[in-house]
Amino acid sequence: MSRVYYRKTDESFTEEELSAAARQLLEAVVEREAVALEKRIALKVHFGEEGNATYVKPACFNGIIDLLVERGTEAAFMDTSVLYAGPRRKRESHTRLALAHGFTRLPVVIADGEAGEDFDEVPINGRHFKSCKIGAEYRKYAQMIVIAHFKGHRLAGFGGAVKQLSMGCAAKGGKLAMHMGIKPYIISFLCKRCGLCAANCPAQAISAGGSMAVDGEKCIGCGACFALCPNRAVSIYTPKSVCFALLRRGGFYERLAEYAYAAQRGRRNVYINFAVNITANCDCVSKRMTPVMRDIGIFAGADAVAVDSACCAAAQAAGHRFKGTEQLRYAEKLGLGSTSYELVGV
Repeated sequence: MSRVYYRKTDESFTEEELSAAARQLLEAVVEREAVALEKRIALKVHFGEEGNATYVKPACFNGIIDLLVERGTEAAFMDTSVLYAGPRRKRESHTRLALAHGFTRLPVVIADGEAGEDFDEVPINGRHFKSCKIGAEYRKYAQMIVIAHFKGHRLAGFGGAVKQLSMGCAAKGGKLAMHMGIKPYIISFLCKRCGLCAANCPAQAISAGGSMAVDGEKCIGCGACFALCPNRAVSIYTPKSVCFALLRRGGFYERLAEYAYAAQRGRRNVYINFAVNITANCDCVSKRMTPVMRDIGIFAGADAVAVDSACCAAAQAAGHRFKGTEQLRYAEKLGLGSTSYELVGV
């Protein structure tokens, strides 16, 4: 049974008070769970989509950063690029958005390169994946503090530590594999034959002749061509892929857990969930959303599965049940953590 440390909060808490509470919880995990802080740590965060207002603001992390500075730890804010259109699709615009949202106290690192092409294959031998594409910059960090906004998610049911570890550390190709299970293809009538996709394909899987095409045998599914094409001529959407994403939800939960397991391998991480401004959908939604329930508090521990389990149980006790807890049971089977926990107030 894992211990989950908890600080109750409500809507009256200021960002400074949330920051102080998060520091208290980090100190509790480090001291009581004997977690040695490494000299270099990645702070896995979500920078918030453009137009979103309920992501966890960077001021809430100041207490955590203060503690790291006092311990002589070098840190960076980290995330990976996304599949869909918008500023978080490429490194340069993703970084600009992070800075515009106030993530200025630490360096901002987009871990999977300019368009998602920079990744490591981490072996896991799971049910769905034998290896997982994890953003290459994470290899430089032996430890992460994974800071998640606990809230709903249209496909995963809820988003917390496991999803932040999984989808947030996956390179673009990993996200593609989890969501669609398919490789990109080129729509010939939209293609202008600029050759940008072929020039940037790490597997040399795209022919640059009279008719551009993706060689499915060579393609490693990194998604760089999909991100880079200026004419939207590269697609990942087919009837098969859409059905795969929407109908095989149980499989998605498992793929999510396997990627979380891969991202965590070899690391002694700390997980901190902010269960505040709890919305029905995730921070990738580019619009203002209204919380669906009251604030619960902040949860922290060395076990991602236990931290998420505690959040889901607290939400249910407060009157709101989130779907998707199957991901936690499968993650437990993988050895990522435990659904059994002891809640310790701080």
